[in-house]
Amino acid sequence: MQNKKTIFICCGTGCQANGSMKIYQAMLKAISGLNLDVEVIPDIKKTGCHGLCQKGPLVHIAPKEITYIHVKTADVPEIIERSIIKDEVIDRLLYFDKQQNAKVQSKSDWTFEKKQYRIALRHCGGIANDSIDDYIDKGGYQGLEKVLKTMTPEEVIDVIKKSGLRGRGGGGFPTGLKWTFAAKAQGDVKYVICNGDEGDPGAFMDRSIMEGDPHTVLEGMAICGYAIGANQGFLYIRDEYGLAVENMRKAIADAHSKGLLGKNICDSGFAFDAEVVRGGGAFVCGEETSLIHSIEGSTGEPTPKPPFPANQGLWGKPTIINNVETWANVPVIINKGADWFAAIGSEKSKGTKVFALVGKINNTGLVEVPMGIKLREIIYDIGGGVGKNRKFKAVQTGGPSGGCIPESKLDLPIDYDSLIAEGSMMGSGGMIVIDDRTCMVEFARYYLKFLSEESCGKCVPCREGIKSMLKILTDICEGRGQAGDIELLEEIGAMVKANSLCGLGKTAPNPVLSNIANFRDEFEAHINDKRCPAGVCKNLTKLYIDSKVCIGCGLCVKSCPVGAISGEKKQPHVLDEEKCIKCSSCRERCAVDAVRVR
Repeated sequence: MQNKKTIFICCGTGCQANGSMKIYQAMLKAISGLNLDVEVIPDIKKTGCHGLCQKGPLVHIAPKEITYIHVKTADVPEIIERSIIKDEVIDRLLYFDKQQNAKVQSKSDWTFEKKQYRIALRHCGGIANDSIDDYIDKGGYQGLEKVLKTMTPEEVIDVIKKSGLRGRGGGGFPTGLKWTFAAKAQGDVKYVICNGDEGDPGAFMDRSIMEGDPHTVLEGMAICGYAIGANQGFLYIRDEYGLAVENMRKAIADAHSKGLLGKNICDSGFAFDAEVVRGGGAFVCGEETSLIHSIEGSTGEPTPKPPFPANQGLWGKPTIINNVETWANVPVIINKGADWFAAIGSEKSKGTKVFALVGKINNTGLVEVPMGIKLREIIYDIGGGVGKNRKFKAVQTGGPSGGCIPESKLDLPIDYDSLIAEGSMMGSGGMIVIDDRTCMVEFARYYLKFLSEESCGKCVPCREGIKSMLKILTDICEGRGQAGDIELLEEIGAMVKANSLCGLGKTAPNPVLSNIANFRDEFEAHINDKRCPAGVCKNLTKLYIDSKVCIGCGLCVKSCPVGAISGEKKQPHVLDEEKCIKCSSCRERCAVDAVRVR
């Protein structure tokens, strides 16, 4: 029935952590216990991520287009009674859109959604994440059938090349060109790999696609297999992604049952199969050659290129590796054409990009935007601005290996070349918003520490260079910085970038070098004044309460773990600097920003 009610419940990892599977089970149980006419009984579907993760669990009801936020199991009876049976809208569960200053009924009308353009995420939140039939009903596997029945392998590659699709895993290499190399490579055996490792802290783009729309990944891989002459695919998924592994394995089994994987797909004579390989969670295994060695059962370490995997990859055979988001774009490009895709985005960066928008931002979640959109539009129009009324300071793009872009460059277009020119990178799509209470020296130190721990240690420039930079940054943060440290960081960073074996080392200095370029004054304050302007580095921080601002609410007194704050109610309070341990809990709790840094 065309107008049959359908309840879409977000059951991605984030919403599951907040109890969405209990909501799903409660919905099923409640509906089964009612004596409803067949035409009234709704379909109930558990889906992947809907996007605005901060407001989950999310429940969307079609066809009336009602979206409820922060849903609890206790809300289920009311949702069924009022929204399913009586066709009413429950006002208290609607999203209050601050930019519109109103409650909004449907997520499609949220300001968060207005500037988004979903291609890779087109089905996430709108189909059951474990149903091949839902995927097929949305046009799934039509692209695969099209290439098998009406296109030559050369024509397929030509479409991908003309579309301008570039790898979404970080490097941005032209996808069609990479496929050309593998297609021309000699050998009867070739492989296709999906890189689902996604090691960036705070990133969940690829994870969400695998959880919410696994068949689009399989379809993209199978299309590539036909184009380059490969019959076997591997999905390398990090071990922490349990739901992604589960859904991908079910998708593979279901595709087999429909004759869309295996032998003689669509009666074409073409065979393609796929299997999941679980990665151990090493960040370096996001690099192509390291990933290949891991699949082979060896230590995940990079090897020099050339030879490139497209010519000599898995078990020495020609291999194509693309990440999850890249594969998700392929079926749509085949169906809608190269010109359609190439018309989206900027001159050298075509299509859209998915970002995990996190950090000190009001609307955290998963967003997909056309390439070329300005940073300001993502942060303020989609993201709703900086949280807790703090001041925007910077945004880090590209994960741990990316750089930080300051407020003065908020009108920078988001594309591969513009970000690299600013000392950052697209990366796989992490985007971390930073407010004025973030120390940029400590921020760089934190990510360099992560990269130091994740370095495989195979090459000296990366292993020793990152370690040396980390020691200098640690000294600066702990008050031992000295004249010449900034210049030494720049010198070592340039050496590491130029001489490291793989992408981890070549990009590791980015967070340090970009922060020096854009926030040099903070580094100088740490070294010359022995002061952390943001009040983060404990050895360089002194806190006090501004008596002219303090209203004596007592929140700081309650939050202080060592009793360093005293004062009468509704009178200015006093902070004992001798007792203070600089935990900054008082700063976080203060409603009027009266706790200051000397």
